[in-house]
Amino acid sequence: MADDNRDHSRRPDPDALLALADKDRRGKLTVFLGAAPGVGKTYSMLSRAQRLKADGLDVVVGLVETHGRGETASLLSGLEVLPRLRVAHRGRMLEEFDIDAALARKPRIVIVDELAHSNPDGSRHPKRYQDIEELIAAGIDVWTALNIQHLESLADLVAQITGVMVRERVPDLVLKRADEVLLVDLPPSELIERLKEGKVYLPESASRAVDRFFRVGNLTALRELALRRTADRVDDQMVDYLKQNAIDGPWATGERLIVCIGSDALSEKVLRVASRLASGLNAPWIVVSVERSDREVVSTEHLRKVETLFRLAEQLGAETRHIIGNDFVDEILKLARREHATQIVIGSPRRHGIERFSSRSLPQMLSRKAAGIGVHLVTPEKGAVSVAAPKAPALNLAMVQRSSIIAIGFVAVITAVGKAIDLFIDLPNISILFLLAVLGASVAGGYLSAFLAAALSTLAYNFFFIEPLHTFTIAAPHEVFALFVFLAVAVVAGGFASRIREQAGVARVRATALQSLYDFSRKLAGTAQTEDAIWLAVSHLQTSLRRKIVLLLARNGELGVAAAWPPDTDLDVTDLAAARWTHEKREAAGRGTGTLPNSRFEFRPLLGPHGIVGVCGIEHSTERLDLNEERSLAAILDQTAIALDRARLAEETVAQAARLEGERYREALLSSISHDLRTPLATITGAVTSLRQLGPRMTAENRDDLLQSIEEESGRMSRFVANLLDMTRIEAGTLKPKRDWIDVTDVVQSAVDRTRKYAPGRVIETGIATDLPLIEGDGVLLGQVLFNLLDNAVKYGGEDAISVYARRDGGDVLISVTDLGKGIPTEDLDRVFEKFYRRGKPDGRSPGTGLGLSIARGFVEAMGGRIHAESPAVKKRGTRIVMRFPAADRSRTEPR
Repeated sequence: MADDNRDHSRRPDPDALLALADKDRRGKLTVFLGAAPGVGKTYSMLSRAQRLKADGLDVVVGLVETHGRGETASLLSGLEVLPRLRVAHRGRMLEEFDIDAALARKPRIVIVDELAHSNPDGSRHPKRYQDIEELIAAGIDVWTALNIQHLESLADLVAQITGVMVRERVPDLVLKRADEVLLVDLPPSELIERLKEGKVYLPESASRAVDRFFRVGNLTALRELALRRTADRVDDQMVDYLKQNAIDGPWATGERLIVCIGSDALSEKVLRVASRLASGLNAPWIVVSVERSDREVVSTEHLRKVETLFRLAEQLGAETRHIIGNDFVDEILKLARREHATQIVIGSPRRHGIERFSSRSLPQMLSRKAAGIGVHLVTPEKGAVSVAAPKAPALNLAMVQRSSIIAIGFVAVITAVGKAIDLFIDLPNISILFLLAVLGASVAGGYLSAFLAAALSTLAYNFFFIEPLHTFTIAAPHEVFALFVFLAVAVVAGGFASRIREQAGVARVRATALQSLYDFSRKLAGTAQTEDAIWLAVSHLQTSLRRKIVLLLARNGELGVAAAWPPDTDLDVTDLAAARWTHEKREAAGRGTGTLPNSRFEFRPLLGPHGIVGVCGIEHSTERLDLNEERSLAAILDQTAIALDRARLAEETVAQAARLEGERYREALLSSISHDLRTPLATITGAVTSLRQLGPRMTAENRDDLLQSIEEESGRMSRFVANLLDMTRIEAGTLKPKRDWIDVTDVVQSAVDRTRKYAPGRVIETGIATDLPLIEGDGVLLGQVLFNLLDNAVKYGGEDAISVYARRDGGDVLISVTDLGKGIPTEDLDRVFEKFYRRGKPDGRSPGTGLGLSIARGFVEAMGGRIHAESPAVKKRGTRIVMRFPAADRSRTEPR
């Protein structure tokens, strides 16, 4: 038992197995990593390619940059090299990697040099590493080369070491997801020697490179970074192997980081430091931005900076979160405890002057309250200018003018009121009136108006109400104290009123957005058709975002525009390519993304519970979507995706129900044919065989019996085929009854006589009113209906008499057929008129196809009548089928 428990606890990690299964479906990425240019990354790639090519492996060179190195270029001999794509860029023709040619060729391995390269404008992807990701997703193995200084998280550190800011960068996530990282190493002294010999750069560039970048100190530091990052990657692979095979080993330490950022200049450094820390600890990390719940974002610039930092964090491999709350410390600690974080990384900018003593900073408050959680402070570089996040919008002349007018207006009105009161009543505390001016100005114009109103109220009160009047001097000392107290109270009260005004504005904006989403949800819930949901979504998005919206759906395997608002919105070739990419990859594409950014639209997938249901395009103007618009957009797209998925499922359900109904009818038809054709055919075949073999020896009476059986079964088959044909006419809509005057008495008598021939032993009673008017219709069809009803009564009505009655009921003529059989259950009174419905089992059942009553309903309704069943009919048993036809209008000479 102990062994069983031990084995159970050492099962492979499911997440690790899922990650392994996902890798098996994709191509493999191999990165040749070096500390600096010239260490031999491309040479190593091509040497290895030559060996595999000799072994018969399909290796193709997509792009290799030799930089004029002859020994490297010689290794291209014998390898298939794809033609380069010529691209016009800023008046020059560039030769770039042709990703479409590689996808069309689809080799086992393709070599694409310079992973950090930036593609020219107009390319499908702005960066080469995104081209490589597409190749990997298509199942192609890729070899590429990268220098350590191009990693995003190391950009600031490399700039500090070398003094050179690297512009072309690769997200750390690319290297982390690589299947194999091969370190190509060369001691700094040998690399410098190669550089001087002209084996790295051309001679005229080599001397500048030695002076600026290729110094021993720089190369040693870069070499250490490359070795450390390769060791971290090997450690990750070892941990994955241990998890996949349930082997006890050096597992990850379980560290988890929370990284706090804002829109200040220090936040970018915080991200890079946190990325290196998370990589060194092999720990997941979450980047958070906290916003106040009682006020809107102070500026779009602040939001833009935060969104830019979030995209950088995602490139570095972090998860991002927006948090809303008033107590920043409490919200951060709640998240840290909920996510089981072990460390919090936060920037600690320098505080100058009175800021050092005015209040505790956010890092200080976190350090004091974060019990059991480490707080890692990131400080700015020495001499760096600390730029704080914007706390309030900058004042402008129009704002000052508006606030001044509001403040002067309220103070002037209150001063006039105070003087009017002072003429009649001597009030010692008339200064309280000026609080109304401050509060009114704060509500109408905000905090600036409140502050100006408080200052003006102080001056007005001094000038008009404190002795000596009409001067700004104060005779009594206690009035000075009262004046300062009044000013302080006015400023505080105005601040509170202004804050309440701001919160009311925020609540109004959010309530409007919430009401808009509620209205959209309510309207969407009432739509059952795909087209209705599509047009509702695009119109609501255009109204909310004030941008052009287009929604595309895949129909017959081709993605096309299903709706657009305004309706004249068109998509060009680039837009359609981005939309198709979004639909195929289920990733955002177009403007503002890493795929086809030259498109005018940003395309986002509509992901429902059962997969992608469509693509939504949002036209990007000069301004990006703000935070509230992003939230509204995400919510509307989610609801639209669910609605479209629901409509699709409803349509599939209807189609499936129709298929099931068709299957049921087909089975019933086959069952009827097998029973109702096989039985008469067997009887006819037996009778014919007997007549042929025993005819001369049979008595005349026996021959007549056999001939009568043949006649009866032939008539039965004829009725069966006639019923099938009649049902086909009804369903095809080709049944067009005549419009003649019909004497119901004649039709009833003819149908009864026909039934008596078919069932000579049954008693059929008739009762027809003498004052029965004519009806308008087709006498042949009405006769067939009556015969079907009588035939049904003969089969299921037992041995008792069958009654046929016809009478007048107001302006209608009623015809009923009644039997005294077992009757029909109440729940089946409507079902008896369905096709192939039978009240019996296939074995031992009463004969019949189950089409008689269905045909009867079709004929009656075609003639403008109605038919229904009643059960029990007489003394709690039996069934009555009642038909109702409008009496003919005898004032007309001809029927319609």
